[in-house]
Amino acid sequence: MSKRMIVIGAGPGGLATGMLLASKGYEVKVFEKQSYIGGRNSAIRLGDYQFDMGPTFLSMLHIVEELFTAAKRNVRDYLQLVELDPMYELIFENKKLLMTRNKERMKQQIDMLYPGNGEGYERFLKETSKKMEALTPILQSKMDRFVHLFQPKVLSALPELEVTNSLYDVLSRYFNEEELKLAFTFQSKYLGMSPWKCPGAFSILSYMEHAYGIFHPIGGVNELSKAMAKVVTEHGGQIFTNSGVKRLWLDGKTVKGVILENGEQIEADEVIINGDFAHAMTNLVEPGVLKKYTPQKLAKKKYSCSTFMLYVGVSKTFDLPHHTIVFAKDYKKNVEEITQSKILSEDPSIYIQNASVTDPTLAPKGKSALYILAPVPNNFGAIDWEKETKAFRKLVLKILEEKTEFKDIEAHIEVEKIITPHVWEEEICVYKGATFNLGHQLSQMMMFRPHNQFEELHHCWLVGGGTHPGSGLPTILESARITVNGILEQEGKQRIPVSPLPVAEGLL
Repeated sequence: MSKRMIVIGAGPGGLATGMLLASKGYEVKVFEKQSYIGGRNSAIRLGDYQFDMGPTFLSMLHIVEELFTAAKRNVRDYLQLVELDPMYELIFENKKLLMTRNKERMKQQIDMLYPGNGEGYERFLKETSKKMEALTPILQSKMDRFVHLFQPKVLSALPELEVTNSLYDVLSRYFNEEELKLAFTFQSKYLGMSPWKCPGAFSILSYMEHAYGIFHPIGGVNELSKAMAKVVTEHGGQIFTNSGVKRLWLDGKTVKGVILENGEQIEADEVIINGDFAHAMTNLVEPGVLKKYTPQKLAKKKYSCSTFMLYVGVSKTFDLPHHTIVFAKDYKKNVEEITQSKILSEDPSIYIQNASVTDPTLAPKGKSALYILAPVPNNFGAIDWEKETKAFRKLVLKILEEKTEFKDIEAHIEVEKIITPHVWEEEICVYKGATFNLGHQLSQMMMFRPHNQFEELHHCWLVGGGTHPGSGLPTILESARITVNGILEQEGKQRIPVSPLPVAEGLL
């Protein structure tokens, strides 16, 4: 009889885990509290418009391809993928920078706007490719114990972690212009962190984009969740929506299965938790069971920022890039307000996805589905979102009117939805509304992050942004591979292979 696997949560990590386990012949049941699959990587439908709820950048596509291959499938049978070039536009106070994977065009643009910095761009690509090569084994291997640090491949990578340097420090080695430094460090936003606090190792984030590109699946990045769910069911797995797990079914420290919100008890040989980590630990486990991750200790951990989300369907089109980022005039002040003083900025940075310029399926002809995001403090701050939402929405639209070519949005809005940090926490079960999960300080990375084979309970595993290797879609998918390999290893079965990094054609 095949072993019974229960996955709690149908986010991308849970679906990838379910897909891989089902393809290996395990009996897989995925229980999802919401009425939809995908977690933060789900779709939002408003009338005739469709939006991604969360991730809008699909990068490191080779990881997706490898996981589908491991599940005996070809991802291109499920997703229609479009590579974006330019990748995105960055808007500073007096300049605009179109980020492209074309090395020569990128260098010419940098030298034209920031004379003398093109050489630094070339150095950045060359040196960060070596860093990426060195760090990748850490991102693909389990990191549960100190002994894992002493594997030769890990020891050789440790200097690349740049423990004493921030991400901003690292980019200062390549560029002497502030705006260029920000152009290659803003990706720390994907971790919900400040470039001045984020470990220098994460210079690989911008390198990933320039080396491997950014893709858009027709229908949105949420289509990846749908595709993985389809593979789960094709291999005989079951996905139950509107089926929240109330508690882990425990015998002492051993997980026997789950207790659903309707009271039903379901047995399992292994339980994999894909819920938001801190939310899961404060809600799925009876008080007094955990020692390392008690509610009191979880409250003292460091968490990412949150996001203010505005999804609008508008009755006009914009011949503008698929992705645009507008930088606050004083970006450092904006970041400090978000991450340290936890107040609402008067001049926030804003990200706009204009996916309809690439994808006609998201809005009716002649109309656009706009996704607008402003990083804001998490709910450890004291912002009253019931009181502040209206004014902050108005400010965001005003900034778009003044600083971008996204003009006259307000007058053309046909449908609209807002997600505040309060909504992230109360309705989408994100602890303190920290959209990007536990922070990525070195004190919360590798073996200091909750382990893929959860250290406090037996027969319990973790996937998602709250475990190793961290948040962001590619790393969440890697967490699924690490967790599934841990289960396969335990069973004496063949591991899912990890391929060498693809060559970044034309960049080096």
